[in-house]
Amino acid sequence: MLTLLAFVAALALLIAVHEWGHYRMALACGVKVLRFSIGFGPVLLRWQGRSGTEFTLCLLPLGGYVRMLDEREAEVSPQERHLAFNTQPLRARAAIVAAGPLANLVLAVLLYAAVSWIGQPQARAVLSEPAVGTLAAQAGLRSGQWVQRLSADGESEQEIESFDQLRWVLTEAALAGQDLTLWAGSAPQSATDEYRLPLSTLGPVESADVELFARIGIVAPWSAPVLGELLEQGAAARAGLQAGDRVLSVDGLVVRDAQQLRQLIRTGLDRQGNGLAQAWVLERRGNRLELTVRPEPQGEGPQRVGRIGAFVGTPPETVTLQEDFLGGLVQGLRRTGEVASLTLGMMGRMVVGLASLDNLSGPISIAEYAGKSASLGGVAYLSFLALISVSLGVLNLLPLPVLDGGHLLYYLIEGVTGRPIPEQWLERLQRAGMALLLALMSVAVFNDIARLLG
Repeated sequence: MLTLLAFVAALALLIAVHEWGHYRMALACGVKVLRFSIGFGPVLLRWQGRSGTEFTLCLLPLGGYVRMLDEREAEVSPQERHLAFNTQPLRARAAIVAAGPLANLVLAVLLYAAVSWIGQPQARAVLSEPAVGTLAAQAGLRSGQWVQRLSADGESEQEIESFDQLRWVLTEAALAGQDLTLWAGSAPQSATDEYRLPLSTLGPVESADVELFARIGIVAPWSAPVLGELLEQGAAARAGLQAGDRVLSVDGLVVRDAQQLRQLIRTGLDRQGNGLAQAWVLERRGNRLELTVRPEPQGEGPQRVGRIGAFVGTPPETVTLQEDFLGGLVQGLRRTGEVASLTLGMMGRMVVGLASLDNLSGPISIAEYAGKSASLGGVAYLSFLALISVSLGVLNLLPLPVLDGGHLLYYLIEGVTGRPIPEQWLERLQRAGMALLLALMSVAVFNDIARLLG
């Protein structure tokens, strides 16, 4: 129920803001708005505004529209012709069309700013032990190091305040094929050692997923290799492990953090995919113990990994990041710009074949993320809304027929040539755009179903 409510609330808000942008700009330009609708299908609520606009809330909250007076859609009386959309100057029509996506981007700025004003605890930028052979391991980075600042090639240095910020910069640099220089150390005050991550050697990056960070070697923030809750019938319980045990070594290899321990468990299988007997040395209430643990295989084929049926790791150390009013707005603008840039870059990479279409997500995934973020609290849900608002704004500005960006492209052509695109061509372009949009939606829904089926 929470997932459904969070999803519907998110859709209603983002659609309302988008259409409100069109509506307010239309009124500002002197255009008569006949209807402002949120959703499609049977009308649930209907009321009349002071401007004469009919406002409706419909059953299916999967979109919305603003219907303006327009000679191309219905007959307009001579007395109201100056109020019709199609009779407005080019700059007014362009402003009305652009106002919807821009309203979503402004909303994203305010939502990200609100997150900064409220403040949120984030894991500190302290590294776990990178797996052998990863870029981080080859660079010499080690468990427990604090990352204080970094710099991409050709760019100025920036301070790193949290692990989330570190992952974001890694994502941007990996997608752009930029190398990074990090300054890290055993404590924030001594984080002066320089390390270089040659992210350009990763080659074309198809998506910013867990596999990407596994290749880099920076997966999770540092947490102690301590066991939490155990499943009654899991491999950990059968081996005699208990919650609170601190793992010191596995097969003679010193365990420095929880991420390293998780990796040792995941890879604790033989070539046939069966669990290997591992010699664990651990500390329990001040006593040193030795136990044999055999991870259980889970998954199919090459995706098979070891599991022990226990939560591994303590909560990482956190820092609360909070901004004042002006700082929050600046942070909102910066974050919105970064997400928009990353979104456009990923779309461009998908168009040229450098990124997989698997990155497309549909309504099922969005609903799932809405529920998860809502369950984590208000700040997480606001961040989710901001992300979707940016995506909606950027998507609608793309120069594709049926989207706002397509209409802006028509107006650009009209401004250059001095005459509008012929109606017959507009109809053909609209049909082609609708077909393309339906194809993309089909791929997104297919991806959602594939994710659900594992």
